[in-house]
Amino acid sequence: MTESGLRLTVDGPVARVVLDRPEVRNAQTPAMWRTLAKFGERLPDDVRVVVVSGEGPSFSAGLDRRLIAGEPADGEEPLLALGAKPADVVHAEIAGFQAGFSWLRRPEIVSIAAVQGHAVGAGFQLALACDLRVVTPDAQFSMREPALGLVPDLGGTQPLVQLVGYSRALEICATSRWVEAEEARQVGLANIVVPAEELAATVKDLTEALLAPLPGAIRETKALLLSAADTSYEQQLRAEREAQQRRLAELVGSFG
Repeated sequence: MTESGLRLTVDGPVARVVLDRPEVRNAQTPAMWRTLAKFGERLPDDVRVVVVSGEGPSFSAGLDRRLIAGEPADGEEPLLALGAKPADVVHAEIAGFQAGFSWLRRPEIVSIAAVQGHAVGAGFQLALACDLRVVTPDAQFSMREPALGLVPDLGGTQPLVQLVGYSRALEICATSRWVEAEEARQVGLANIVVPAEELAATVKDLTEALLAPLPGAIRETKALLLSAADTSYEQQLRAEREAQQRRLAELVGSFG
């Protein structure tokens, strides 16, 4: 499936989402976010791993500059045009944009961002929406929204804090500075840094490793880890008990 500068391919348990606008460093538009949401809605139930990557030398340079500069782009109105709309309309529109990113965190899939070159603004947030990030030495992350008078609103704030902590997350966002690959690895933004020529093979190996355990075990484990930071210790112990009971019941049923 190809739509709005995006490609989706599904090969059994593996889906691949490719940002395919290399001529503008995979700059994003609201149409792309709506299409991403459609991809999530239409994903076959047997997909277990989703790989997100960008065509060409950059993962994504963020929002299309024309929309930031007050110009229409590909039929989309400038970003600031939202500011003249009623609050409930703005909230609904942004919620629709966020849906293009949030499905990557669903417990039934593990998502991998394969990042090379720039991952700026919406590109940074798309990488953050994924569970794992494999990056090349030239990868550079930057949260540019505050520099434009805006806030990151595509779901990137929570995973950023979870990965690097509040203080460092604030510093990264408030300064809009570049976080290069090695620092990203050191602070937990990147799981691994590999040479560009090894990116595809590394992602393939990681995908195969993620497919090895039973899908229910990965689904339940991801759900437990996602909830861990927001629950008390006793609540987490209960969640572990309940998840293990479900796993044991499923395993007994499969061998019965």
